[in-house]
Amino acid sequence: MIKKFISLFLITFFMPHWISAEANEENERKWQDETIYYIMVDRFNNGDIKNDFNVNAKNPESYQGGDFQGIIDKLDYLKDMGFTTLMLTPIFNNEENGYHGYWINDFYNTEDHFGSLKTFKRLIKEAHNRDMKIILEFPSNNIGPNHPWLKDSKKRDWLRGSMEHKGIGENTKENEFSNLPEINKKNPEVQKYLIDVAKWWIAETDIDGFQLNLTQNEPEIFWGEFSKEVYESKDDFYLIAGTVPSDLNADKYEKMGMKSLINDSFSNELRSAFSKPDQSFENLFVNQNQSELSEKSPYLMGKYMDNPHTPRFTSGAVKNNQHPGPRWKLALTYLYTTPGVPIVYYGSEIALNGEEEPNNRKIMDFRTDKELIDFITKLGELRQQLPSLSKGTMEVLYKDDSAAVYKRVYNDEVTVTVINNSSQSTAITLSAEELGGKDKELRGLLAGDLVRPKDNKYIFVPDREESEIYILKGKTGLNIPLILSLTAVYTAFIVFIIALRKRAKKKRS
Repeated sequence: MIKKFISLFLITFFMPHWISAEANEENERKWQDETIYYIMVDRFNNGDIKNDFNVNAKNPESYQGGDFQGIIDKLDYLKDMGFTTLMLTPIFNNEENGYHGYWINDFYNTEDHFGSLKTFKRLIKEAHNRDMKIILEFPSNNIGPNHPWLKDSKKRDWLRGSMEHKGIGENTKENEFSNLPEINKKNPEVQKYLIDVAKWWIAETDIDGFQLNLTQNEPEIFWGEFSKEVYESKDDFYLIAGTVPSDLNADKYEKMGMKSLINDSFSNELRSAFSKPDQSFENLFVNQNQSELSEKSPYLMGKYMDNPHTPRFTSGAVKNNQHPGPRWKLALTYLYTTPGVPIVYYGSEIALNGEEEPNNRKIMDFRTDKELIDFITKLGELRQQLPSLSKGTMEVLYKDDSAAVYKRVYNDEVTVTVINNSSQSTAITLSAEELGGKDKELRGLLAGDLVRPKDNKYIFVPDREESEIYILKGKTGLNIPLILSLTAVYTAFIVFIIALRKRAKKKRS
């Protein structure tokens, strides 16, 4: 207990010096440095009750009040957690009950339930004032079942298949996309329209990126032209492929102009590996290596635990009779410390529960326990301060049936992450050569652990279901000048208090 107290004391005073020494000296933030928060607009926060028409908070298949003003009101909350980019579900004008944004009625207008174009522009401005970026999900595959194009004979070639209204039934996963009219992106007029829409939103609102849900049989030449036009509209614009067809590889995405893609298979392995204790990391690391080999820039790979179309990660933990908190902490540690861009779905910071759609889209609750929020905040802080966590090479040093150790290296900075997904404490021994030399020490940045080599070996003893992120530094003893300075300050303070008490006592006499 005393040893732990001393370690935490030293961490409290010395960690700012360790971190500042390793801060990224580059002023320009790259996309691989981003940490993304994914928001379903209707379910995040209700900031303007004036647009709450036909809202039914008791019906998960109806609008529930979230809007642009609600996001503006929570920008500081999100920035404080370390998020640098917000990715929003589609905001275009939708048909009745299209709360999710996928039943497009008008590409050139915002959804009335979310607020006006003027309010959306203010959201962009307020985000940029906080050095945050905004990515819009841009649905280019389908339109709503009552879209005006269906009644325009001149638009018959703009759609694939029949132009008859099929009806969409209930707002569920099975019907959300299955009966929607499909846009014919092989039509040159359609291609021009979609490019014009994209460029209009960039020019009009100054957004920073689009997430594009690509499907099979996509015309690669069109996406090449789309990306060319978009990138000419704004410097450092970001195109991320949101749905990855199994028959497309990274080279094809690069030819289509995509700067990044969201690796669904990796995220599935991530969810599986941390859904309960005592599971091997083998498949997760194999998938990680395959992703790095198949992409020229693995640091730009988007990876997530949840998204609007998956059951909540919390629901998997609950099914396995696990407390969600430890499960989330281990999974988020891996998400934030391995190559790629972390994408955190709204509500993850409170372990929001929910299985299939629409139950995975519950309204956000801001009155909740802050333990997981504080943990995410710490991870976000470390990821921004330590460039090795976003740019560094990755080497797995140890893995067994339930624990893993890996290091990231960028220039002279070395970070080491230890994750124990076991239901019991474990001991891990690594050589000094593997970790960077015998005259070093590993200083823990989450719990304040300190590991020094003994006989040229580093020994880690992580508790069950615990993780730690270490930074490798040269051995240090006690910082005597700092301790003396602090002692002098505390002594002066105590003397001052005593003097005040004596003076007050003398006055009373």
